[in-house]
Amino acid sequence: MKKLKFILSGGGTGGHIYPAIAIANELKLRFPDAEFLFVGAKDKMEMQKVPQAGYKIIGLWIAGLQRRLTFDNTLFPVKLLTSLLKARTIISDFKPDVVIGTGGFASGPLLQVASIAGIPTVIQEQNSYPGITNKVLSRKADKICVAYENLERFFPKYKMVLTGNPVRQDLIDIESKRKEALEYFNLDPDKKTLLVLGGSLGARRINQLIAKELVDFSAQNVQVIWQCGKLYFDEYEHFDNKENVQVKSFIDRMDLVYAAADIVISRAGASSVSELCIVGKPVIFIPSPNVAEDHQTKNAQSITEKNGAILIREVELDTQFTKIFNNLLSDENLQKSLSENIKKLAKVNATKDIVEEIIKLIK
Repeated sequence: MKKLKFILSGGGTGGHIYPAIAIANELKLRFPDAEFLFVGAKDKMEMQKVPQAGYKIIGLWIAGLQRRLTFDNTLFPVKLLTSLLKARTIISDFKPDVVIGTGGFASGPLLQVASIAGIPTVIQEQNSYPGITNKVLSRKADKICVAYENLERFFPKYKMVLTGNPVRQDLIDIESKRKEALEYFNLDPDKKTLLVLGGSLGARRINQLIAKELVDFSAQNVQVIWQCGKLYFDEYEHFDNKENVQVKSFIDRMDLVYAAADIVISRAGASSVSELCIVGKPVIFIPSPNVAEDHQTKNAQSITEKNGAILIREVELDTQFTKIFNNLLSDENLQKSLSENIKKLAKVNATKDIVEEIIKLIK
């Protein structure tokens, strides 16, 4: 059998990067001698995270349109044309068997060029409300792997397969890692551990809330691992190692931090929601209101409708958070039922199912 070649493209945020890496890792398990190439956007976090995962990446000079009039917007046509030309060179040099896009600006030019060249393309859409790049690409894509039902109004039904979102395989059995996790983060096993996740870049409103609540957490014997994001680390670093608080710009060992956590406060990006279903910890979702079509709220509602998590909107934080959090902290039965219900929604085989769809397209 000939040596297979795959190009994967996804980036801008961890929510697009990690699914692409998870898919690549699963493909590598099936085809150990296959060649892989990632394509991302220059200056975005994928240029750092993908090589750390052991894969080669090429960057395109591409960015999205800003919602307001900016100088960057005037450069958009130039960036797009440059990226399309570079994508054409990448495709003709590498000669992939399949091209896979997980969202983000770089996947646009790449999948467009691949489909024109007659190379099979797969879109992996993580959200309950697709981004503009994937909506445009879906017209020519061969297969669209989705994580939510009822996306027919965005994508052709005959191309869609409900797979769930790919997640890191190391999250599947975290219970066995609890002791290692407590030691790794130097945590007290007799205290409850709260994990706060604001996404890879950070969440301003969540960070403001946590800074205000730290004294109360400490008074209740709660230790906190607070991933504030790289945009906010300088602002909140001074809380690190005070009153049982660890402040992180980024967490590399997500398997261990989930294993250590008793309660999680999180944004409701698609990848985070999928991971938290597998991890099965009690969760309070605080969706970002600053995303297209409020899709984080819709992601969170898909869980809360089945009694798998608690949802607090940003506008309700000042009036609702303390009461809701304290109630969850003191109610072991509520913690247990949330854990059990969210776990029922996990799609543990998502990565394998997506790879099966990719394999079907290999000519």
